Amino acid sequence: MTARSSALPSRFAGLSIKLIATIIAVILLVEVIVYLPSLASFRANWLDNRLRVGVVGARVLDAVPDAMALPRSLTDRLLTSAGAYAIVYRREGQSQLIELADPFTPDVVVTADMRQRDLPSLIMGALDTLLAGPGRTLRIVGPGDLDQTMVELLMPERPLRQEMLDYSVQVVVISLALALLTALALYLLASYLFIHPVRRLTENMLAFRQAPENGSLIITPSPRRDEIGIAERELAAMESDIFTLLRQRRHLADLGLAVAKINHDLRNTLTSAQLLSDQVATLDDPKVQRLAPRLVTTLDRAIGFAQSVLDYGRQTAVPPVLAPTPMRALVDEAAFDARLAGHPAIAFSNGVPEGLVLKVDAGQLGRALLNLLKNAREALEAAGPKVASPQVSLAVAAAPQGIVLSVSDNGPGLPPRARENLFVAFEGSARAGGTGLGLAIAREIAEAHGGQLSLVDQAIGTRFDLFLPSALLVKNQAG
Repeated sequence: MTARSSALPSRFAGLSIKLIATIIAVILLVEVIVYLPSLASFRANWLDNRLRVGVVGARVLDAVPDAMALPRSLTDRLLTSAGAYAIVYRREGQSQLIELADPFTPDVVVTADMRQRDLPSLIMGALDTLLAGPGRTLRIVGPGDLDQTMVELLMPERPLRQEMLDYSVQVVVISLALALLTALALYLLASYLFIHPVRRLTENMLAFRQAPENGSLIITPSPRRDEIGIAERELAAMESDIFTLLRQRRHLADLGLAVAKINHDLRNTLTSAQLLSDQVATLDDPKVQRLAPRLVTTLDRAIGFAQSVLDYGRQTAVPPVLAPTPMRALVDEAAFDARLAGHPAIAFSNGVPEGLVLKVDAGQLGRALLNLLKNAREALEAAGPKVASPQVSLAVAAAPQGIVLSVSDNGPGLPPRARENLFVAFEGSARAGGTGLGLAIAREIAEAHGGQLSLVDQAIGTRFDLFLPSALLVKNQAG
């Protein structure tokens, strides 16, 4: 058998690495989807913690009638614990302020309103903080602990952004570790359940293909009941069938070679006997004159049988070589070889138009037509005077998705035995001493061209339709 450069891929290019990469990619994608809400929640908790410190400061302001009387040390501790420049407490339209001794005037201020708790707003705020540059000031706005109260904090955004970056690094590290551990666990499980069995199947198919005659390479199925187990059992059955068919093929080839040699010698012997019978037929003995034609006919049949077997044995499975072929000329040539052209008793009609050109193998298709026309001639000759005005015709008709060549005669038709074994070599002959190879060869040629050969039932005579697909049509014009 012809060897190809088929080989198993390396472990770094096969299913294993693809499985690991896919698992890691999917886990990281899931982590990215989960990361954004998680980051938004982290930022919201951080801001809420700062607001709680602001609420404590608001309580202090609410307990002291005059905020200016608060000790500077107390206000500084409040601001330091909150990490803020200033705290503003608003109630019933009035505002109270706690700020540093040295007032700070920010350049860029962004507002984080913690009264908006919907997820899209939290995610957008987290991304804005994470992607922002340094130097921004954050204005945190949130409700106080009493009705109609509000607390505001003015603080640098840099600490929040730094903690969000640290949190993101932790998430990335944990995600990678989780992805690797999960991928490793799934890989080990998938390798045991799928990859190793599939690799075993692949290795067996490659090895068996190189030596299909080696019965020891037939795979031994595992007791698995899943799809892989079914594939193993089906592969084992297929390899067993191939092994058996190859051995039968070799035996038949050896037997066919022996039969061909015997048949060749037999044909030579029969040819010599035919020459002797021709000489015997010239004798004047009346008894010899009566028996000689029968002897000649019998020898002719034996020689024809031997020649048919030799021709069938020489048939090879070579695909047809397609070329544009004028069909009318091809039919005329087949009719001449079938001894229909110029036949003294049988009329032949070639109904193929001059302009019909098909892309076929002229040698193969011509032989198929020759076999069909020859069978028709022999059927009419065997019928003799039982058929008035014997004739054979070949007509062309269009068909859905193709064209049909019809070979018909007005003979006695096929007997039941021939119909039952139609297209079966050595069994489908309609006459005594026939081999039945003509129709078998014609059908093989039709199928090799993508067509079909079939028998058409009709009241009188026999008709075979040779269908050829429209893809073979080159030109169909009246000449």
